[in-house]
Amino acid sequence: MSFMTIGLVLASVMASAIAQLLLKTGMSRPDVVAAIAEGRAASTALTLGTTPEVVGGLGLYGFGAVMWLFVLAKLDLSAAYPFVGLGFIATMLLSIFVLGETVSPGRIAGTLLILAGCALVARSL
Repeated sequence: MSFMTIGLVLASVMASAIAQLLLKTGMSRPDVVAAIAEGRAASTALTLGTTPEVVGGLGLYGFGAVMWLFVLAKLDLSAAYPFVGLGFIATMLLSIFVLGETVSPGRIAGTLLILAGCALVARSL
């Protein structure tokens, strides 16, 4: 696998992981929580559409999707898709270090198993 392809995979995965962080941050804002609690679709949509973290997260997902299209142009789907698992690792690390979330040993073990699977797939290319 070329360095360019690895870069595209990492760009896509990291964009998605950072998008998750932004979306979580945006959805935790008091105004968003209140709008959802009201249960009115129009005001909730307006609040979400004007929340910078939500808009940024969705935009970053779009960027990640475009990068993923380039990955799919270069790799077989069966070879590319396991690398999506790297997003689990990146998202877990971001949630720990940026959001201050606690992670159980079981979740860490499961995430390391995903990493091992990604490594095995990468070696088979």
